[in-house]
Amino acid sequence: MPLLDSLTAISLLLFLRVLCVNASVHNYAGLKFTKKGNAYVVHGGSEGIYYSHPNLNDSKSSSNGDAYIKFEKIVFRRPQEASNFSTGMIYAILFEVDDRETIGGSAYGGQRAICCTADLAKLGACKEGEVIHRLSTTNPGWPEVFGVSFDVNDETSTMQPRSVQITRTGMYNLYFMHCEPRLVDLVVEGETIWKNPNGYLPGRMAPLLNFYGFMSLAFLVLGIFWFSQYARFWKEVLHLQNCITLVITLGMLEMALWYFDYAEFNESGVRPTGITIWAVTFGTIKRTVSRLIILTVSMGYGVVRPTLGGLTSKVVMLGGTFFVASEVLELVEHVGAVSDLSGKAMLFLSLPVAVLDAFFVLWIFTSLSSTLNKLQAKRMMAKLDIYRKFTNALAVAVIVSVGWICYELYFKSTDIYNEQWQHAWIIPAFWHVLSFSLLCVICALWAPSQNSMRYAYSDDGSEEFDKDDTLTLIKPSPVSVAVSKKDVAELRSDDEVDLEEDKTE
Repeated sequence: MPLLDSLTAISLLLFLRVLCVNASVHNYAGLKFTKKGNAYVVHGGSEGIYYSHPNLNDSKSSSNGDAYIKFEKIVFRRPQEASNFSTGMIYAILFEVDDRETIGGSAYGGQRAICCTADLAKLGACKEGEVIHRLSTTNPGWPEVFGVSFDVNDETSTMQPRSVQITRTGMYNLYFMHCEPRLVDLVVEGETIWKNPNGYLPGRMAPLLNFYGFMSLAFLVLGIFWFSQYARFWKEVLHLQNCITLVITLGMLEMALWYFDYAEFNESGVRPTGITIWAVTFGTIKRTVSRLIILTVSMGYGVVRPTLGGLTSKVVMLGGTFFVASEVLELVEHVGAVSDLSGKAMLFLSLPVAVLDAFFVLWIFTSLSSTLNKLQAKRMMAKLDIYRKFTNALAVAVIVSVGWICYELYFKSTDIYNEQWQHAWIIPAFWHVLSFSLLCVICALWAPSQNSMRYAYSDDGSEEFDKDDTLTLIKPSPVSVAVSKKDVAELRSDDEVDLEEDKTE
């Protein structure tokens, strides 16, 4: 029942997220203004956009080589009971992040306000009741500010369609604002389209298109090597090598799906929900299977022990929990609009995955330590050598991961306004490169060969479980004991005959 409830919750969450999949086409389906300080605000979007040369012909502002933000069908709607008065301007304010100080102001160094106050009006800095804004000193003509107002008895006010061309690379923010307290139930409808010179992918995601293409080729090369070895020595293949084959196949599918997902996104401006869900799911399955394989190998499964015994259910439970937590996190992160996730929501969803990963690492290295001790005690030098290399590779991966997590925390904590958006793609790309590198090491250690079977568990009496390794022990039968005593008696009688012959001589 708990698993069924979890699946139901995931399905509901996914359904709700699919309803708002818009990506670079930001859709405003009746968004209500919320009070921020002394103003009422709706966040219209935030995206990194690369520079494009100005196009003197406005009719071609949507050509492929241009970067722009286009406003289409933006409508402000108020309830009928609040339509008996005229209003001031409802603004659309578009600015680059470096110009954020041009919005709002303060009188005599006091608290910063977005709407002009009586004190600021007395100073002649603005007109009371309007949003405070001034031109940038470093970016002429910016921020872009325009808007509409309501006449008496008007329930809707429509903004004229327009396209703002981007001629400077930067992180651009759009906010709808007003300063009228009587418009507490005002909503905005319509959409804006954000485009880079090479397509609709947001600037911080655009480099990932080429990255996933490169990773698809890398997995293809690895797959060709592995499958050729697999075909040559298929009679010597271990169960572990079958699992590695599954991970490589899942990796190839994941990278290919991410590439097609980003390519379609870049072409249309709308993220393809189906491809995205499949890419997320294949990636989550690959990560789950990879962790389970590493854990079971660390326990010695298939190498020094034929089964996991009573630990099987615990391993499966850990894997299932990790899959559910990771799937929810990835779906919420990738299925939806680009800028609709809050830091607190991501932290809440990331925490269970981080805890489970830490548990995996702890269990893996505890099991590896035990397995290495047993191999050394039994002097299985071939298996001991490969396990030492495997342990070293995992240790390096964990150390690099911890270092990168520290860097990632530093990067995000110091980049509050996303000013380093052009380098943000490196964060997710690094994890793909690290996991692929570890997979290559594992493939090199356990590549199919004519000597593969020497690493497999052999039930010849030389590899026995210690008493604390299994929950179920098989007691030796009386028959086997009797036979062993008979063999010992025969050996003794033979020795006595040989001794008599020696005396006779």
